[in-house]
Amino acid sequence: MPGTPPRYIAVEGPIRVGKSSLARILAQRTGGRLLLEPDDNPHLRDFYAGQPGAAFRAQMHFLLQRYRQLAPLGPGPLYETVIADYVFEKDKIFAYINLSDAELEVYNPYYELLRPQIALPDLVIYLQATPAVLRQRLLRKNQPGEAAVSDEYLGEVVKAYDHFFFRYSQSDLLVVNTSEIDFIERSDDLQALMRRLEEPISGTQYYLPLGN
Repeated sequence: MPGTPPRYIAVEGPIRVGKSSLARILAQRTGGRLLLEPDDNPHLRDFYAGQPGAAFRAQMHFLLQRYRQLAPLGPGPLYETVIADYVFEKDKIFAYINLSDAELEVYNPYYELLRPQIALPDLVIYLQATPAVLRQRLLRKNQPGEAAVSDEYLGEVVKAYDHFFFRYSQSDLLVVNTSEIDFIERSDDLQALMRRLEEPISGTQYYLPLGN
């Protein structure tokens, strides 16, 4: 990218859209430090099983995990390249999907206390895909526990992400629709995406590849 390249890049999107894979690729190509979201949440099994109170326990655990990982970056500009596979705000996206109004009244003050201590990315890459495409990728990956993700829940997550990023203005933002491409399995798709990321990104921009 001409000029000063972004120091802090975050890749976001719903489950199995490819955000961790893209973050790894970008870290390798830039020599940046890779931050992968913690996934060792002991309350997830109970959450997927629908146990009462498990959603709140899982959400508070994630909130503190994400804070502990991102807070050492500080609230100001970074002097090293960092590539993360999530933004801190994703915690609130899922809180509003999974928690009751009473639970949100407890959750929100903690989130508002922690959020100002987290640095904002210079660039966010938001990967989109339709629920049907994400379901195919879930089945292909076949991770334990993910079979319990219902089509209804998957649709809610996609809608919540779109709603959040439609209004997002805190960082430069590239929205990438991945429904017709597979940059993990197809080298041509990956190279085309990398070429797009070499171009300057200012404000909110869209990349809508058609694939093969």
